[in-house]
Amino acid sequence: MATERIDRTLTIAETSDLTGLNPSTLRYYERVGLIDGVQRGPDGRRRYQASDLAWMAFLLRLRTTGMSIQGMSEFAELRRGGDATVRERLELLRRHQAQVRRNYEAVMRSLDAIDKKIEHYERLVEERDGDSGRGA
Repeated sequence: MATERIDRTLTIAETSDLTGLNPSTLRYYERVGLIDGVQRGPDGRRRYQASDLAWMAFLLRLRTTGMSIQGMSEFAELRRGGDATVRERLELLRRHQAQVRRNYEAVMRSLDAIDKKIEHYERLVEERDGDSGRGA
């Protein structure tokens, strides 16, 4: 997502361009309560503010790290509760962080296995190419 300073409200199309979320996803996120309080212009169309974009950036980070829509909704609901829910939000993020770390470690183990397989095939190719060059 672009990080330039936003000093005006943005249309849904502009917000889509900046966030990478298509307009239907933005509407869905609003409908399920992930995004709330989106202002409307005099024409009745959505007008997103910088604070909306900052919140969407965080939602995207949660989504990128594998949090479910249900988990994101739980976090959004707690966020609406204000300061009284800080401990619950902290705990939810700690649980998610632990899951992300477990997933990361599993991916790194798999990547290590792929690296070793690539090394194996590179050796096979070198041996084969080396043998075919001798007969020429």
